[in-house]
Amino acid sequence: MKKILLTLVSALFLNAYGQRTCGTDKKMAEFFAANPEAAANRQALKDFLVNNNYNANKRAGVITIPVVVHVLYSNSTMNISEAQIASQIKVLNDDFRKLNADFNSVVPSYFQGVAADMELAFCMATKKPDGSNTNGIERKSVTSSFDFDNNYYKSSGLVAWDPTKYLNIWVGNMSADYLGWAYLPDSAGAAYDGLAIGYKQFGTMGTAASPYNKGRTATHEIGHYFGLEHPWGSVEDYGTTPNKNNCGKTGWDDFCADTPATYFPHFDKPSNINIYTCVTTSSGAMFMNYMDYVYDNQMAMFSNGQKTIAQNTMAGPRASLLNSNACSLLAVDDVEKANSINVFPNPAVNYISIASPLVKISEVEIFGNDGKLVKKAFVKNETDKIDVKNLPAGTYFVRTYDNGAFIKSMKFIKK
Repeated sequence: MKKILLTLVSALFLNAYGQRTCGTDKKMAEFFAANPEAAANRQALKDFLVNNNYNANKRAGVITIPVVVHVLYSNSTMNISEAQIASQIKVLNDDFRKLNADFNSVVPSYFQGVAADMELAFCMATKKPDGSNTNGIERKSVTSSFDFDNNYYKSSGLVAWDPTKYLNIWVGNMSADYLGWAYLPDSAGAAYDGLAIGYKQFGTMGTAASPYNKGRTATHEIGHYFGLEHPWGSVEDYGTTPNKNNCGKTGWDDFCADTPATYFPHFDKPSNINIYTCVTTSSGAMFMNYMDYVYDNQMAMFSNGQKTIAQNTMAGPRASLLNSNACSLLAVDDVEKANSINVFPNPAVNYISIASPLVKISEVEIFGNDGKLVKKAFVKNETDKIDVKNLPAGTYFVRTYDNGAFIKSMKFIKK
């Protein structure tokens, strides 16, 4: 009897460990708890990411994101090869450009029409923050007891390269609780902003272990980095028992009209396409979306609604990546400079930021609807927040300057 119980416990453990787990919701809950101002503006920023007309502001062509990979290892196995890192970058470029070879075989025909080329590409950094040359990879040997989950971005691990100019990826021995996590745009510029991922879930070769050996954990988590939620929403604890009554509740929404609403993650390879859909349809759930929890070989698409959010992220909180000179493939000459400037979130609650990736902005003036100057502020980059919480609700105008030279005027709403 004891042997039977041990066998059952082992089977349950293996099943739980075999399911995809993402730590983003937990990490973001911790972030908002520690940053009440960001929490107060969470909905305002979400409104901007979902509703901003990115077509009026987006740059022509594909945006290329410079990447630095920080490898933390306590043995030679964990010290993943350059080839394994390259295999992951290829997956990201294929997945975010809708060039993945498994698209037609994994995505049903009725969802292929809403699948998106995200127009985002990735390249290894060629310049360090100090301007010296690099291959975009840095490595550090750590002790076998190193707490990767909590220390990867600290001096005991590897400190981020300027997170306003690079997508930082940390690879190491993550705990069995999660495959990885990335921070949403709300935390842009933070010391830990970027992707943390287990060395067994990174790339398509070497230490990458089935069923997460197709590089899709990084695709999923970097989707979060660009503002995407899970299809069932952003709730940290979705429970162990699916509950259809959660449909429509606050937090149970990914804000994408073209991804069918669900109330629980899809694990492994679903056999019932409507098992967790809020509304039963002939097409069922879009469980093959990169933001769900299925196995790597069962996910193969982003949607047009998700593209809108990602593009708005690049027009707002992550716009500073556009003027990074860290990647030799980065090109922004085809962007009209004035059109690249944006104010977000809009409407605002407690603060606004100015996204100006191609034009230097040093000073901001805010005027009321009556033409009176109500605030002046100095800014350095897109992560700087201008406090507007004490301004009365209404319409305001922002004038931007570079060393006294007027650049552009914009309007925002203060709630």
